Order: sequence, then structure tokens, then C-alpha cells
Amino acid sequence: MRLLCAGAAAALFVCNVAGFAETVGDCGHPIEAPLRSRAALVITSRPAGVEVVGTDTEVIRVSCTVDREEYAPYIELRFSGTPEYGRLKVTGEAIRNGNLHIRIEVPRKTNLRFHMGAGEVKVGDIAGDKDIDLYAGQITIATAGGGSYKSVDASVDIGDVNASAWGVDKGGFFRSFTKTTVNGEYRLRAHVLTGEIDLE
Repeated sequence: MRLLCAGAAAALFVCNVAGFAETVGDCGHPIEAPLRSRAALVITSRPAGVEVVGTDTEVIRVSCTVDREEYAPYIELRFSGTPEYGRLKVTGEAIRNGNLHIRIEVPRKTNLRFHMGAGEVKVGDIAGDKDIDLYAGQITIATAGGGSYKSVDASVDIGDVNASAWGVDKGGFFRSFTKTTVNGEYRLRAHVLTGEIDLE
């Protein structure tokens, strides 16, 4: 049985089917859905500047901004899944000079898997596994000193790998940094084809 609730101007809706939820919005209509601590979240996005931040609430909140208000409906924010496992997709038409910025708020303990073609990804104040891929751009991850990670694997085909928590600064072709800690809890993997990785 489906329950369909239309939101403002029919731009936001929520579907519930036996625990499965789907929430859709755009840059004019942010979305929110239940997401429990330690949940797994898979994110795919069109090119953008993306900020993923941890909060003390067990929900995912997603909002975005563009330079001009009339561009807002052209970006779709779609979350689907359950409170234990969710998928977030950000799609939409290419907007020239739109300067799309996406903010994703999740519980502080969330396991992230993120893929985007190009852009900038910043992940801060989140404890959990992280697996992040970019074709071109920059990945910045706050690691809180790095002690909570069981394994770290950061690599670029062309560019820079900076891991200040471990005193590492490498640049050039096929640069990488790996680290294993016996007492660590989480796994971190980050890869950029062309660009930069900063583990702070």
C-alpha cells in the first residue's frame, strides 16, 4: 500500500512501502528523512560543491543552493531506503555558472559511500567508514587525528595527496598513502583521478 503526500507545489513527496521510504525535493524544497546512527548511506551526485556534516539527530537533511532562484527546480534531491540503509541521488540539468552547492546533514556515526564525476567534497565531524571517489576535483576529510581508522587508503592518478594527520604531503603522478592501525575501528578510502585529497 502506498501513501503519497504532496508537498509545496507538488515539488516534495514521501512514499512509504513496508518500511521503504522515498523523499524527493529540489533546491527550493529541502528534504528530510529518518536515518539512524551507524546507518550506511550511498551518495551519487552530479558535479557540485558538496558538504557532508555530522549532527546529533537521527535524520538526513539535504539542501542545495544555486546562484539564481529560477535554477532551483532543475536540481532533484532524491533519498530512498530505510533508516538503516539509504541512497541519496542528486541529479539535474547542467546549469552554466549555476555554482551548485549541496549540504548533507547526517548522524555523526554514519558509514558513507560517495561518488561524483567532478567537483569538491568536504566531509567533517563524521565517525564511520568512508569510501569516496571523484574523477576530477578535491576531497577534504576531517580525520580527527586519524587514530579512529583501522585502515587508510588515499590515492590520485594525477595530483596531490596531503595527510597532515600523518605528516604526509605527496604530489605528482600516481601518488598514494596507506596506513593501518591495529586499534582503529573505521576504514577510509579516497580516490581522485585528477585533483587533490586532503586528510586533515
